[in-house]
Amino acid sequence: MNLGEIVAIFTAGGGLLAAVMAIVQWSPIKVDPWSWLAQAIGRAINGEVLAKLGEMEERLDEHITTDDRRTADSSRTRILHFNNELLRDIPHTKEEFIEVLDEIDAYEGYCREHPEYPNSRAVFAIENIQETYKRRLEKHDFLQG
Repeated sequence: MNLGEIVAIFTAGGGLLAAVMAIVQWSPIKVDPWSWLAQAIGRAINGEVLAKLGEMEERLDEHITTDDRRTADSSRTRILHFNNELLRDIPHTKEEFIEVLDEIDAYEGYCREHPEYPNSRAVFAIENIQETYKRRLEKHDFLQG
């Protein structure tokens, strides 16, 4: 039902319709024709806006997904880079290890929430970083900053 039809109903039998709707609203059956009428008018007026809003919401979701994936890609790159430095015997401070371990936590959280994300490239790098950190803690031989 569009706005024109609603207006035509009111003009054709306006008094009778208004009286019936008021009586039905007061009846113990909890039928509220005024709310239904207000919703119908609202949908007729705002239909195009609601459709555009739905499109905008979809686009925003796509952008958020893309941004989250880029963040995970950047985290993985930093993890792989740190591991590469370990493999080349470049020493690191304890604070640098703590920073990369925070990066690993965030990255692994993203991977858990998004099982479709390809994670196999960082699994062994993460394991090596964690094992190296454990050894450094035991030996107390971090690079002094």
